Order: sequence, then structure tokens, then C-alpha cells
Amino acid sequence: MVTALGHAGLRIDGEGFRLLADPWLSPGGAFLGSWFPFPDNSHVLTPELLDVDAVVVSHEHLDHLDLDLLAALPPEIPIVIPRYPSTIMQRRLRAIGRQRIIVLEAWQRYPLTETDWLTVIPEQCPMSHDSAVLVKVGDRSVLHTNDARISLSQARRASTEVGGRLDVMGVQMSGASWHPVRYEYDEVERERIATIKRVGKFKAVTRLVRQIEPRFVMPYAGPPCFLDDDLFELNSGLRPGGIFPDQGEALAWLGDRIPSQAGAYLLPGDRIRLSDLSVVRDPHWADFGLDSGVQERRSYLEAYAARRRRAVEAAWAANPEPRPGLAERFKAHFESLGTLSEYFLARIGMTVRFVVEGPYGGVWDAHIGPGGVTVELNGGSGHADYCLTMEGRWLDGVVTGRTRWEELLLSLRFTAVRDPDRYNDYLVGLLKHADRAALRAVEAFEAARDPEETTAVTVGSERVYVSRYCPHAGEDLAETGVVVNGVLRCLGHNFEFDLTTGACLNARCDPIVVKDATYADEAV
Repeated sequence: MVTALGHAGLRIDGEGFRLLADPWLSPGGAFLGSWFPFPDNSHVLTPELLDVDAVVVSHEHLDHLDLDLLAALPPEIPIVIPRYPSTIMQRRLRAIGRQRIIVLEAWQRYPLTETDWLTVIPEQCPMSHDSAVLVKVGDRSVLHTNDARISLSQARRASTEVGGRLDVMGVQMSGASWHPVRYEYDEVERERIATIKRVGKFKAVTRLVRQIEPRFVMPYAGPPCFLDDDLFELNSGLRPGGIFPDQGEALAWLGDRIPSQAGAYLLPGDRIRLSDLSVVRDPHWADFGLDSGVQERRSYLEAYAARRRRAVEAAWAANPEPRPGLAERFKAHFESLGTLSEYFLARIGMTVRFVVEGPYGGVWDAHIGPGGVTVELNGGSGHADYCLTMEGRWLDGVVTGRTRWEELLLSLRFTAVRDPDRYNDYLVGLLKHADRAALRAVEAFEAARDPEETTAVTVGSERVYVSRYCPHAGEDLAETGVVVNGVLRCLGHNFEFDLTTGACLNARCDPIVVKDATYADEAV
């Protein structure tokens, strides 16, 4: 039996084992009190649900790594995690008293019974520390992709590992990004960009599902909902579009594109019987519908927000207005980032301006380049490539070690402007990892790629040969590359490349190699 716990959480029961996978059930939400599961999953949090033999957690994001929940479990229950270049997950688990931490290498099997097992499948590029979880349950299998963008070859190997066609495949189809929702675009431009991201995510998942053909597919992991008054209007369903589609919208997209594919979305407490892949609905949702309309969605969220008001207030209380010296603490913290990786600094090469509001704030410019990081506390006079505006209370949490950059960014408690408006993955990578080993792993991965290996794409009536692997995250463009209006788009992360020059058009990224049809003749 597979039981949905809300968001990406699952409970999987086999003959002789009970497993929790990425449970997120604590009432305090995540990311500075900004994210909560949608819909409310509190009714499934029972002693019976938590009576398990093991927990597997795919990655460190706090909507998957529920530290409050894990801290309360009996100490003998093992917590199984993937091995990443950074040890942040191990450190966070030890900090809450967990001693039985099982760290798996990619594809290493952890036995659940004599015949049942689980393994982890990390993303190929170490810029993102995300993994899918593959569980063998008797003669059935569950591929729980979580937030991981696994490749077609990885999904095919998963089928081989379980000895045949995958039975249940959970797919992540909701975004988890601060772009464009926290950028100072006008409403038309914001929705244009959001639509590109939303459709790109849907297409990438559809392509994978179409090629793998699992017996049953379920879209999940969202959307998150936002119960703080400051963020409430970002919620899915209050207006068309956006980057946070709900489970029903995701399933409808798959149904339109792959009508032969069996599947369903599951609400918290709904279950799938692995024996026949039938769905058992939780009667808790008898009067709830994802398609009930805008006003009904708003009313539901307002009532949910009232129930979680104390949790939101607690997040604010845990991040009080900063004490004196915030500027100096920020300067010391940010300049220390400049000691971690010359490789990243050279690929950032920009000025990031922080407009910090509230007591002891100011305008601070961080100049990032090959020589290191220099913070100017009397900033604001020159050009800034990036400008982040936020309250000092949230920034102080990062510079004092109370929280992490990735948590602040995912909290959406800031606004941003880019000039030029181009994404720089190295800046985001430096902030979200802030870890020497993690940054070195990215450098080693990128240095090992062969830029001369190519794959063919069709542009109009012409064949063009381009780099086989996307220079951003190593996605195989033979699988994820599509040509849209004469531009090559990698569906992995929506990076776009000019098919004449190879230049990346919408992000700071190395170019791809582009060769015309004569290249194939010469190669022969």
C-alpha cells in the first residue's frame, strides 16, 4: 500500500516493513513560516502513521527534511539519506539527536526485508542535491522522484533494477522557485515568464513519463501554499497561471498528452493498492475539490491560515529585528563566501546589491569576482547586476547561522531585480551551498564533460549538430533538447541557446558547440 501524506510525502507498506518517505507533517511549515502543505494534511498525523521501521529523506529542503517530526521519532528508527558532496543533512540530523543515520551511495540498496529494498538516485549534476527514491515492494515497485530531475537513462536503469516495468511513479510537476514571482516585473511579463517555466516543467515530466510508461503515475509535491498575509496572493488557484500548479492541473496536462497513461492525483490520506493499482480515497476529502473554483479556494486557504496563524507568528518571533552591527556581520559573512571557490567567483563576476530594510539596515554592495568578494557598506552609487531587497530580520538569520541562504530564498521574503535580466546559476549555487566540498564537486563535474561530443537537432529542414550535454547541468540534449522558434531549449532547466553562435540567451552559462550538416560528413 502507498499512502499519500501530502506534498511529496509517502508511507509505503509491504509484507514486513513500514516506510516513511519525505514526510512533511509538522504544523510549523517550512522556510521561515512561508510554506505549508496544500491541502492541509494535519489529519493524517497520527501515532499509527508514525509507527514505522525506517524513514528515507531525499534531500535537505525543509519541506522534505521535517526536523521536528524526525526529532520526535524513537531513536532506534534509522534515517536513510543519499550521499552528497556536502554533509549538511548528516549535521542537521545529528543536531536533533538522530544517531542511526544510513548514508547511501547512488544505486546502493538498503534492505527493508530479505527481498525488499530501497535505493537512491541522485541528480547527475551536483549543483542540485536532489534524489529520487526507488522502492522494491514484493513484486511491485515505486519510483518516488521527489524534486529530482532524473534523466531518461536513470529512469531506464530504475526499471532494470526492479526487473521490469515500473508500477507506480510519482512525478514532481509544481515549481519551487522565486523566479519570476519575487522579481519586479510588470504583471504581463511576470506571467509570460511563469508560463514558460510552468510549461517547460510539464513538458519535461511528460517526456519522461511517455518514454518510461509506468503502470501508474501520480503528480505530487505541491503546490506549497502561503498562509502569511504578506505572501497569501501567491497561492495557486487564486488567479490563472503562475508557477505553482496544483495536482489536478498537472494530472489534466498528462491526461491530455498521454491519454493511455493510467494515473491519479492523491490527497493526504488517499492510498494506492499495489496489488491492482486501485485508488482508495480518504473520506476526509468528501466535500473538498481542487476544481471547486476561485472563491472556494480562497475560503479554504483563509480558514487554513487561521488555523496556522500561531505558526506564522512563531516564525516572525524566531526572527526578531536585528541587534546593532548587522552591516558588519553581513560584511564578514559575505566576504567569507569569497574564500570557498575561485571557480565559482570567476563565473559570477557581478555586483550584488542588498537593500536591507528596517533597523540597522542600509544599501550594501557585494562585488564578486575572480579576486574574491568585497562588500561596500556605503553602496548604491554604481551599477548592480542583481539587487535583492529584504527586511533585516530575515537576513540576520542567515549571517548569524540561524538559517541558510537557500531557506531565505525559498521563503520568498524578498524582491529582486536583475540588470541584465540573465540568470546566473553560479551565484545561486554559491549561496545555496556555501560549502567548499559541494562547490568543488560542481567544478570537477563540469571539468569532466566532453564539449566535443554532439547530438543532432532539426532546425526547419536543416540538421544541426550541437553539444550532446547542456553546459549548465549536464542534461543530455538528445533527451531534453527541443527547438522552439529557432532556439534550442534544454527542458531540464529551460536554458536557451542560439543555434548560430551557441551562446546562452537567458542565463550566465558557457556556450554550446554548434556545427552544420557538413560536420557529419567530415566526421565520416
